[in-house]
Amino acid sequence: MDLGLRGRTAIVCGASSGLGLASAEALAEEGANVAMFARRREQLDRDAERIGALAVRGDVTNATDLERLVGRTLEAFGGIDIVVWNSGGPPPGPAVGITDDKLETAFELLMLPAVRLVRLALPHLERSPAGRIVCITSAAVKEPTAHLALSNTIRPGITGWAKTLSRELGPQGITVNCVAPGRIDTPRMKEVYGEDGPSPDELAQIPVGRLGTPREFGDVVCFLASERAAYVTGTTLLVDGGLSRGLL
Repeated sequence: MDLGLRGRTAIVCGASSGLGLASAEALAEEGANVAMFARRREQLDRDAERIGALAVRGDVTNATDLERLVGRTLEAFGGIDIVVWNSGGPPPGPAVGITDDKLETAFELLMLPAVRLVRLALPHLERSPAGRIVCITSAAVKEPTAHLALSNTIRPGITGWAKTLSRELGPQGITVNCVAPGRIDTPRMKEVYGEDGPSPDELAQIPVGRLGTPREFGDVVCFLASERAAYVTGTTLLVDGGLSRGLL
């Protein structure tokens, strides 16, 4: 299936590993121009060279870095058609342990940069024949995850913002969707579950019986960024192997 991405330009944040890298790989393989944005220079440069992408080093929490990302992308490719918002997750912990500082830090990591980046890219997305915004969130927006109180608190806000954007930007042909990972085999699993990752009992709760692979997730992001997904907007798509018990 031709996804119609050849020659389109995508910004992918958090692209040096995990879900961001897998999304960048999928887009590049479909012929898109990809600007990969992340903090870790060595990993970023290596993978950008491997897949033929533009490497832009920076921190999503730094407004100047986001401006530079948009500028470098425009210099290299002349436009922006796709924004894939992604960042690392906040530290795990219970709701009763949330302090003002922790809450502000989580907001500045997850929510504020997404709004800033879309604001910077929007004039260019409006000129695109098929503007796409894809936000990588978490299955926690559908079913809060134990001991991830900060993620449970902030990521639903991103989902609400994205849903509102989808209503406002739909008349311009710009789609806005969220992709919510469940338990995907990335370094985040060790951060949340410990060095050995989820236990056999936890894996058994997933109907398909295993962790997802980053590329299985990245392919879904790629589809939502494509021409084929022009009538899909304002939705959150779970990629969780059937773990969530919710109907919607």
